[in-house]
Amino acid sequence: MSDVLLLALLVAAIAIGWWLGRRDGGRSRSRARGAGGALPKDYFVGLNYLLNEQPDRAIETFTQALEVNSDTVETHIALGNLYRSRGEADRAVRIHQNLLARPALTASQSGQVQLELSRDFLNLGLLDRAERLLLSLQKNATEEDQKIAARRLLVDLFEREKEWPQALEVAQPQLVRQDPDIRRAAAHWHCEIAQQQRAASSPSLARKSLRQALNVDGRCVRANWMLGQLEWDIGQYRDAARYWQRIPEQDPGFTAIVLEPLRDAYRLLDDDKSWWQFLEQLLQKHPQTTVVIMAADTLRRRQGAQMACAFVSEQLREHPSLRGIDYLMDLYLDDSDPDERDRLELLKQHTHQLLSVRPRHRCQRCGFGAEQLHWQCPRCRYWGTSKPVTGLEGE
Repeated sequence: MSDVLLLALLVAAIAIGWWLGRRDGGRSRSRARGAGGALPKDYFVGLNYLLNEQPDRAIETFTQALEVNSDTVETHIALGNLYRSRGEADRAVRIHQNLLARPALTASQSGQVQLELSRDFLNLGLLDRAERLLLSLQKNATEEDQKIAARRLLVDLFEREKEWPQALEVAQPQLVRQDPDIRRAAAHWHCEIAQQQRAASSPSLARKSLRQALNVDGRCVRANWMLGQLEWDIGQYRDAARYWQRIPEQDPGFTAIVLEPLRDAYRLLDDDKSWWQFLEQLLQKHPQTTVVIMAADTLRRRQGAQMACAFVSEQLREHPSLRGIDYLMDLYLDDSDPDERDRLELLKQHTHQLLSVRPRHRCQRCGFGAEQLHWQCPRCRYWGTSKPVTGLEGE
């Protein structure tokens, strides 16, 4: 059993023991002083299960030993939450539904139980039942913090169902203004809507949605990325480049994703000068590996492989990276004799193997790695937290 779960169960056991002792102590006051205050047998049976690492039987015993009344509601809620945290949301549902059926609950307690029951339903994938509870809580809860919690859960629910307009309606303006994570997510919901509009051949509506995304979060890289794609679709390569060039200023961590499309746009415009000026600016501000490789390719076309090799070698001394070394070996291979070529190709195999087992992108929040860029992390479900890997093994 994990340390966290053991600690939670011990805390619950102490709370149950305190209440049972308090109850039985109160009853015994009418008897002789020395005869009262004993805890019931069920409590010690449950504690024995807990100490012997049998959490299922411990929780079951504690639940049976504890009467439901206004003093024990919080403990019952905690026991239900323990079941949910252990992946047994169906048991949590039974405990929380049993609580709701009790007439002794205050309005505040009823609201708290409904919130926990909604979380149980979300955990089980019963989204319709969770939605009905949360919509009712959002309107009728007596405490403001419960209304806000219900709205947060509703946002999570609509996001899971990919109901982006509904998520925006619930989140704006209060949650978007107060919570940076929801603000960043809301910008991506606008981008999701724009993606649907682009697929439906409605570029003007898509542009409007993307501008709304930037109004919500001016650092939304994805919005400028998609605005550039819309301009590319209609052959406006200069405008596409203008949007993509904004991305390194929004977030330098995303510089790598725009370089290939920018290079292609400037080639179609036959504007090698603007492309080189942009690379020079990036080398001064954000000398990432992909920037160095793109600049070296341009130098090789203009001045030959030797100049490109010298440039990359100089950059690697200041900013070493495995991808940079791998690219430098490609340059050496282009101008090597047969004996050197064999040795370089052997080294190249090693660097290629090392690079192939490392993800190109990683979530800054949970560490999930992937070859492709995910705007929403598949593991932690946060938006805009996956970026190109930096450092010796990345950019």
